[in-house]
Amino acid sequence: MASSLTKDSAGTGSEKTFFGHPRGLATLFMTEMWERFSFYGMRALLVYYLISGGADGTKEGIQGGGLAMTMATATAIYGVYLAMVYLLTMPGGWFGDRVWGPRKTVTIASVVIIAGHLTLALPGQAMFFVGMALVAAGSGLLKANISTMVGQLYDGPDDPRRDGGFTVFYMSINIGGFVAPLVIGTVGETVNWHLGFALAGAGMALGLVQFLLGTKHLNPRSSQVPNPLSPAERKSVLVKSLVAVIVAAVVYGGVVAADLFTLNWALVPLALIGLIVPIAVIARIKRDKDLSTTEQSKMSGYIWFFAAAAIFWMIFDQAGSTLSVFGKGSTSGSVFGIDFPATWFQSLNPLFVMALAPVFAWLWLWLARKNQEPSTTVKFGMALWFIGVSFFIFVVPMLMAGDGTKVSPMWLVSIYLAQTIGEMCLSPVGLSVTTKLAPAKYASQMMGVWFLAVTAGDSIMSLLSIGGVDLNTWPVVAAEAAVACAAGFGIYAYRKKIVALMGNVH
Repeated sequence: MASSLTKDSAGTGSEKTFFGHPRGLATLFMTEMWERFSFYGMRALLVYYLISGGADGTKEGIQGGGLAMTMATATAIYGVYLAMVYLLTMPGGWFGDRVWGPRKTVTIASVVIIAGHLTLALPGQAMFFVGMALVAAGSGLLKANISTMVGQLYDGPDDPRRDGGFTVFYMSINIGGFVAPLVIGTVGETVNWHLGFALAGAGMALGLVQFLLGTKHLNPRSSQVPNPLSPAERKSVLVKSLVAVIVAAVVYGGVVAADLFTLNWALVPLALIGLIVPIAVIARIKRDKDLSTTEQSKMSGYIWFFAAAAIFWMIFDQAGSTLSVFGKGSTSGSVFGIDFPATWFQSLNPLFVMALAPVFAWLWLWLARKNQEPSTTVKFGMALWFIGVSFFIFVVPMLMAGDGTKVSPMWLVSIYLAQTIGEMCLSPVGLSVTTKLAPAKYASQMMGVWFLAVTAGDSIMSLLSIGGVDLNTWPVVAAEAAVACAAGFGIYAYRKKIVALMGNVH
């Protein structure tokens, strides 16, 4: 992306800005763009690589050289991986707040991500799982802290440029997500899987280099540890961590020694953790006796939005599994006589986001001026309807392709468009309502809680696959669509009750 620096019209006249924002935003913009480039590139290849070389991979026409797993196992691994990325944003924020500070945490996270992708570039199943764990850990460390540094560029929450700065920053995510499948996806799918993973690592390396070069433009507070651990706390954390590692080593060592270990010994506990932790965190906050009656009521209202978001993301994130495999095996990879790799379908969502985000921003403002803007509850209901409708649409091409027919790529275009419209109704609205309903005591932690909705949804997807539910069949797709639409109607039907729980938040 070309540099868009202008002279600062509000300051001394000599300070450079980035789209009218502090110069540090350019550094964070490019870091996030390259991190998303590496993340979404790896995500576009993940399921293909897992089933490549096996019966399901051969059936879908995927080149060999992968891990030859079944589609059910691949979907379970994919769901657990995404769940862990978002679950680890909470300890990632903790490291930034209490151990290293945001700037150092992002630097370490970038190194971990690079190491993960380079490990993925090595052959072998063991290397794959080590690499995937490193990428998930690094992404979790980076995600919370880079957003914190964006906020630190401005003069508090009342700075009029703040919302605009986060909007510009949000575009970096979609630019990286759009380009990654076109570049990394193409190389991995058509040339060599491991070369694709290595390319993702190279992208993150570029992000780290420009981050280190641009740190001088960041707020000095980004180098500070806001609430450092006391010596006693540090010792307690180390002891508890060591005990947890020893217990896990003893349990899994016993399982391996008894020759009982299978992949499910890793997948099931992780998927359950991804489901139990979000529920436990919500329950802990809800039961906190320090919360006022009003805050308790708002948390009760928030549970509705959290559950709705978990259902939404459970379906939405199948873009990289169920929809991805259908795009490879059952969808024509040609438009106007031009052939293209199936990974390119993964670029549709970020493309639609970039096109539709300003439209929806204008639409909500226009409706607000007419006093007709839908409430948050109605927007969440709309999001669930759109995600449900997208899977009802999906049933049609699945039935058409039942006899081996290759369907038009426009079916997937329609599905991704419907899902993106749903995302526009839920994702930015969810971030906003989370900050509005957060109890004062948990103001900072609640953003991490919002990400846990993704963890819960992806964990459900993984547990369904582990339990033998074939997510790639039309009856299951139709059932998921029905659940989403029913949940949407439920939120709409109970909207008055939810609004009453929300107090002065609408």
